Amino acid sequence: MNNFTFHNPTKIIFGKNSISQLKTVLDPGSKILMTYGGGSIKRNGVYDQVTDALKKYSIHEFGGIEPNPEYETCLKAARVVKDEGIDFLLSVGGGSVLDGTKFIAASTYYTGKDPWDILTEGAQKTVKKALPIGCVLTLPATGSEMNGNAVISRRARGEKLAFSSPHVYPRFSILDPETTYSLPERQVINGIVDAYIHVIEQYLTCDVHTPLQDRQAEAILITLIEQAPLVKENPRDYNARANIMWCATQALNGTIVCGAVEDWTTHRIGHELTVLHGLDHAQTLAIILPAVMQHQREKKKDKILQYAKRIWGITESDPEKAIDQAIEKTVSFFNSIGMPTRLQDYKLTPDSCMTAADNLARRGDILGEHKDIGKKEVQEILRLCA
Repeated sequence: MNNFTFHNPTKIIFGKNSISQLKTVLDPGSKILMTYGGGSIKRNGVYDQVTDALKKYSIHEFGGIEPNPEYETCLKAARVVKDEGIDFLLSVGGGSVLDGTKFIAASTYYTGKDPWDILTEGAQKTVKKALPIGCVLTLPATGSEMNGNAVISRRARGEKLAFSSPHVYPRFSILDPETTYSLPERQVINGIVDAYIHVIEQYLTCDVHTPLQDRQAEAILITLIEQAPLVKENPRDYNARANIMWCATQALNGTIVCGAVEDWTTHRIGHELTVLHGLDHAQTLAIILPAVMQHQREKKKDKILQYAKRIWGITESDPEKAIDQAIEKTVSFFNSIGMPTRLQDYKLTPDSCMTAADNLARRGDILGEHKDIGKKEVQEILRLCA
């Protein structure tokens, strides 16, 4: 097991009617900027619940944060923070709203020339302080509600980059599974796939003797596989909604990666496809993951075989056949919940996506748990996605 330091300061308030507890976790007199996305919170009743809980607070609003939060939009919100003297940010919505809010929190105190430096130069160097954040989560997917990570897009430069800082962990996150009842099926599917592949990125790597973390990861995967059809069959199944919501949080709150090894190849290539072709984040992941498993089958052999046996009950004695079956089972699961897994499903070809390899190479990015996936390997992976 590798050395690690684990600290997670986020307070989780989980369950029915938990939005009413907002007033118990905010300091009296706080001047709050409530951030949200396209306005669904005003249609599903979440906005009314939040504003009712905060009647005694000074609240400003900033809506319109995109599903892939845009740099320029976040800067507009940061100007509101400065102009209005905001001292607390409350994200109300999904992980993208929260990611954007984290960048707003970090950029507020950034003293350099261009806050995009936070993404390009690294938060450790550029983020020394951030405005405090709270969250009311309405879409389980990214795990952003219990970590210090965020991903921001800058369409003018064709970039979608991530940063991570302990300064942008939410102080609290409120998770009420009932707020997810009205989600479109596409967003539900995206959330399940996103959470699933978050786990895979931290699990399907190489063995460094972390049996507890492996089994914690496997528990999340198995639970998602079990609960996904239940929520598709009955969108108002509270327990299925609750279990999926908690799985998504556990998938990326730092627990399962303690002492283990991470990959993130699927995500890094997926980010490029989102920028290039506008695909949903989870859609890109479902396309790329099976190809990464195929391309890296020898280097990931031991963990794929473990995954095959423990997750899918595969007992095939021939390792190569077992790996093939594990990849097929993964694809079948995604397909079963309505998630396509090929570029052709989106009328794309590998050739139309090769700019992704160029962009990663231009930035000097070498991917994979072994840091051995460069431009050539990314091109090979993309060809497997046809």
